[in-house]
Amino acid sequence: MDRYPGGQFPYAAFFWPALAAASAGEIASSFAAHFLGSSGDADGDRTPQEPEGATPSKIALELHSVRLRDFTTVKSGVPTLLCTPLALHGATLADLAAGHSLVAALRDAGIGRLFMTDWRSASADMRFLGIDEYLADLNVLVDRVGGLVDLIGLCQGGWLSLVYAGRFPAKVRKLIMAGAPIDIAARQSSLSALARGDPLIMFQSLVNLGNGRVIGRNLAKFWGNDTDANGIRESLQTLQPIGSSEFTQLEAIFKNWNSWTIDLPGTYYLEVIEKLYRRNELAGGSFVALGQKIDLSRLRLPMYLLAGSADEVVAPEQLLAVERLVGTQPEYLRHEVAPCNHLGLFMGKRTLEEYWPRIARWMKEVD
Repeated sequence: MDRYPGGQFPYAAFFWPALAAASAGEIASSFAAHFLGSSGDADGDRTPQEPEGATPSKIALELHSVRLRDFTTVKSGVPTLLCTPLALHGATLADLAAGHSLVAALRDAGIGRLFMTDWRSASADMRFLGIDEYLADLNVLVDRVGGLVDLIGLCQGGWLSLVYAGRFPAKVRKLIMAGAPIDIAARQSSLSALARGDPLIMFQSLVNLGNGRVIGRNLAKFWGNDTDANGIRESLQTLQPIGSSEFTQLEAIFKNWNSWTIDLPGTYYLEVIEKLYRRNELAGGSFVALGQKIDLSRLRLPMYLLAGSADEVVAPEQLLAVERLVGTQPEYLRHEVAPCNHLGLFMGKRTLEEYWPRIARWMKEVD
């Protein structure tokens, strides 16, 4: 069984469509037999503790699928909603540790009204939830904070944010996307090529093994959890030497985040595989969200795109293609390519100190 080739260590299960890296036969036989045994039951013991995040917050709203975390320090101004990935790992991606927290970087840069999605692990009764249901819940969160937001989408949360902006353009003032797969055909990454090439029945088999869900802890077993210290150090962009007490503490925090997984609704998972990765509907103009076709050429919001030059999970071109797909005038489009890998976009110390403050200043500009 091949692993994801690249310098970001085998954390690739974070990018959950990466199960395409196995053949259909492997999914049906060795995956099921060796990793799951005879049962796809998801309700066994889950030993890792859910990461708490580095920044204190309160729960502003609680829905069946998501919690709305509130990091607000001021009462005025357009609120910012940070849309984290609905993927294998939790929202602590954006608030890992001191010096490695996007939440803290944004607040330090003056974003005082800050909220974040905290997607819940899918329970058995959530197995039929699809993209539309998550968009509808995202819309409830936006209404809860005032009905108009600056929206920041990270990785899988990036394409979801773009779809939301296309469906409800009057509710998004500015849109920021980081490491988000938008146009899969712009340049293939190893993972997106496999996701498009393998038969859909392989992914359906994976959902069937989880009784209608994609079980996070089984994906973690499938990919392995042997995170490498050098890879962690690269993603966190820390100068602390491996083996030092400071690095050991960071390493433990990262490994706890990496080991705690969430389950995904099978319907949602299969829709994303088919619509986003196999048919490239969002870039092609045929993506339908909540009954309406999303025509990106009609979207004229100010946008800021942040890609990673060494991001092999989402090729930079897959995100930067947005500039030619949307109707936003060039003067309202900005992009940067940071010298980092995928996780470095969200938790890398250098990226957080150099790139996100510029994005925050742009967000505060009055157009």
